Amino acid sequence: QVELAESGGGLVQPGGSLTLSCAASGSILSINAMEWYRQAPGKQRELVARIVSGIRNYADFVKGRFTISRDNAKNTVYLQMSVLKPEDTAVYYCHALVIQTPGKEYSYWGQGTQVTVSS
Repeated sequence: QVELAESGGGLVQPGGSLTLSCAASGSILSINAMEWYRQAPGKQRELVARIVSGIRNYADFVKGRFTISRDNAKNTVYLQMSVLKPEDTAVYYCHALVIQTPGKEYSYWGQGTQVTVSS
C-alpha cells in the first residue's frame, strides 16, 4: 500500500503565495507521473499540473503562476503557487502513478488540502 500525505494548504490573500507538498510512502519501486488536481465546490476535479521524467505540464489557468517540482529521493512533489486568485480556491489533491512491482502501475490519491484565497 502507498500513502500520499499532503500539506501546505491554508488561507491566503489574493496575490499571495503558498507551497503545497505531497510525500509518498509505502511499497514503492518507482513513481512515474506525479500530479496536482483541484476541485472547487460544485465543480469537477481538474488537472492543475503534472511532472513526468522532469517534463512539466500545466493547465492554462495556472501557467506562469504555479510551478511543479519533484524530489525523487524523497518521493515528494511540490506545487509553488503565486499570484493567487479567489478562483484558485479549491481542495488540492496529489495523485501519483506508482510502480510497486515491475510492469505494474497503480494509481493513488492524497486526502486533499484546502486552499482558500480571500481577503
